[in-house]
This record gives sequence, structure tokens and C-alpha cells, in this order.
Amino acid sequence: MGVRMRTYRIAAIPGDGIGRETVPAARRVLDVLSAAHGFELLWTEHPWGCAFHAETGAMMPSDGIEQLGEADAILLGAVGTPEVPDHVSLWGLLIPIRREFDQFVSLRPVRSLPGIRGPLRDERPFDLVVVRENTEGEYGEVGGRLYRGRPHELAVQEAVFTRMGVERIARYAFGLARTRSGRVASATKSNGIVHTMPFWDEVVAEVAADFPDVELTSYHVDALAALLVLDPTRFDVIVASNLFGDILSDLTAALAGSIGVAPCGNIDPTGRGPSMFEPIHGSAPDIVGTGSADPIGQIWSGALMLEHLGEKEAADRLVRALDRVVAAGTVTPDLGGTLSTNEVCDAFIEELRRSGTAA
Repeated sequence: MGVRMRTYRIAAIPGDGIGRETVPAARRVLDVLSAAHGFELLWTEHPWGCAFHAETGAMMPSDGIEQLGEADAILLGAVGTPEVPDHVSLWGLLIPIRREFDQFVSLRPVRSLPGIRGPLRDERPFDLVVVRENTEGEYGEVGGRLYRGRPHELAVQEAVFTRMGVERIARYAFGLARTRSGRVASATKSNGIVHTMPFWDEVVAEVAADFPDVELTSYHVDALAALLVLDPTRFDVIVASNLFGDILSDLTAALAGSIGVAPCGNIDPTGRGPSMFEPIHGSAPDIVGTGSADPIGQIWSGALMLEHLGEKEAADRLVRALDRVVAAGTVTPDLGGTLSTNEVCDAFIEELRRSGTAA
């Protein structure tokens, strides 16, 4: 009997805007790569998002989470259009997926890319990862609004930090740092936020005691943002709350040259449910239909997905192909190039074939 091909069930959600362009591009690359490495990606596409909302009044069907639960992983494009308020689109699709599957790690690596000049005067290469807490913190549902439309209208939004939530994201960050440089930077604001941030600092410090081989440095988040601009090479693993991690990872993507290149893994390390992989960029309605959307963030997110599924060799080869494609100047306008989404996708496939990783 022959060896049975490894198969993975992947739920694809192109979503909105340029997600409908970058997800098909990434799928083409991933299918070529998987065929060359002896495994198969079984795709199920879900047409959910703002267009689905216009038809049904919901961003996904009532059994959407149950449908996604049958997958081994989820590949998401982007969420949002100008016609649907952001708090409706995000809280109707993206955030429920993260929370229902307890994807408490938002893993956001970023590094300087060969041949791409970022906005910094200091062009020394950097390689870091933001580990963002993904299910609680400042993005809580506790709060509300009173006296709408009146002069004394008020809004209250409560940040929710639990010991379990802070401890597990800190442990993930310290464990990751052990495989890298052994350095963790913790983003805080304990000088101004009097309850939750001192609590964050205390729990992170307790976790650090279990990792004596990892160096912990705590930074106020505003100073951390400034230091990232002045010298990103001083950082390796940054652990941050939901809000701080969201903002800092957009900043680090910009330092690399474009938010279009940055990947993200929404991960449940326990594997109880599927993890979800997406570029950190939005739906970019201003360039929809122009063919100029950068597929690198989506493709790199696909590499994170393959690594999570245990296909590390294929994931590493895809990242190496990314470096060679970018170094050759085969890029979209956001990185100073002239090529289309599909042309960059074609370049990835050609590079994989040239390097012997595709049939």
C-alpha cells in the first residue's frame, strides 16, 4: 500500500475588499507548495463578510462557528467596507471567531525585507515579533452608553484583565523568546492606568521568574513606540495587551516598509479548535479592483498556517521564496514596485519551481 497523503481542511474566508483578491492569490501559491511537499489542502470557501451582511443582516450565518469548527485552520482575507460600521463588521465576524475558538495568541512577526527601504534613517536589519493578547484586555464587551444624543451623554468601556489571560500570553511569549534571542519586552502603561497595567506587570514578572534564562524589560508603551522608531534592532519578542499589541504591530509593519507585508496568526496553542491566519492589513477599499493589492501579508500568513499545521519545511521554503521575490524587486506599488497582485503571485510560484520545491 502507498503512503496516504496528508490532508488538511482549510476554511477560506476572503471577506471584503482586497481580501477577495489576496486570498485567491495565496491559495494558488499554497496549492503549488503543498503538492510539492506531499500534502493536500482541502479548501472550503465561506462567502461571509459585508456583502453577506447586506443580504442577510449578519456577517456570517448563525451556525458559522460550528461550520468553522470542522476545519483544521482558517485563512482569512480582510473584514470591513465603508457601508458597514467597523464595530458591526469586526464584532460580527473576526472577533467572534477569535473568542469562540479561544485564539488567545495573536502572533505578529515582522522584519526588514531584502531590497526594501523602510522609512527609517537607520537601515540596520531587524527581526522581531509582537505577541498580542487576543481575547480580553481593552477589547472587552463590558460597558455601554447612556443618554444618547443629550448634552450629558456618556460612554463607558471597561478593560478586563484576568490572571489566566495575562499569564498564558506571557508564558507563550517567554517560551517563544527561548527559541530566539532570549529577550522579552513587555508593553505597559502602569504610570497612568492605575489598576490593569500594574496587574499586567505583576503577572508578567511572576511568569518571568519561571524563565530565568530569558531577560525581561518592561517599557511604557509610548516610550516603546518611540524606541521602535529610533532603533527596532534592540527588540526581539514584544508581549502586549490587546490594544497595545494591535497598535505596535501596525507600527512595526510600517517600519518594514508596508502594512501590506505583515502576517498574523490567531492561535490557540492547545489545538482544541482551529487557529486563524490573516494579514494585519484591512480591506483597503481605496484600491479594490485596481489589482495592486500586496499579497505578501496573505502569503506569509499562509506560511504561519503551514508551520502551525506541522508542515515546517514547506513553511520555511515559502518564507525563503518570499525573500528572493522581494529582493528581485518583484513587488506591488506599496513597496515601490509596479506589479499586480497576480504578477507577484506568479513570481512566487516561479521562484518555488526554480528552487526545486514545486513540480
